[in-house]
Amino acid sequence: MARVTQASVVVDDLVVGAIDEPGLLVLLGVHVDDNEALVPVMARKLHELRVLRDEESCATTGAPLLVVSQFTLYGETRKGRRPSWTAAARPEKAEPLIEGVVRELRQKGARVETGRFGAMMSVHSVNDGPFTVMVDL
Repeated sequence: MARVTQASVVVDDLVVGAIDEPGLLVLLGVHVDDNEALVPVMARKLHELRVLRDEESCATTGAPLLVVSQFTLYGETRKGRRPSWTAAARPEKAEPLIEGVVRELRQKGARVETGRFGAMMSVHSVNDGPFTVMVDL
């Protein structure tokens, strides 16, 4: 997750999701061991984490989030010269969990934009700080 002043996702030369004000760019990976019980926990954490300026959160400021699926976060590089993706959840498991986090965020009143699951995406961001942190549950 990165604190940004703006961010966008482009697929096939079209902007599919964008935030044009300070908020969070969330690169969301799903691990093979993750399950539905983590969905509300992750949504709450992302919404309430005090990482914006002046130790504010999206919940307290109304700042937007851009959520982008990112299986490569679980790439394993200890052996050989190619990453292994075995720790990343398969698409049929990952997509509903990511959609669940987005749904939960919206139910909390968060303004959420998204990328497009499984697409080749160009992610553009202007980091604020820079400030990037890994949120692991």
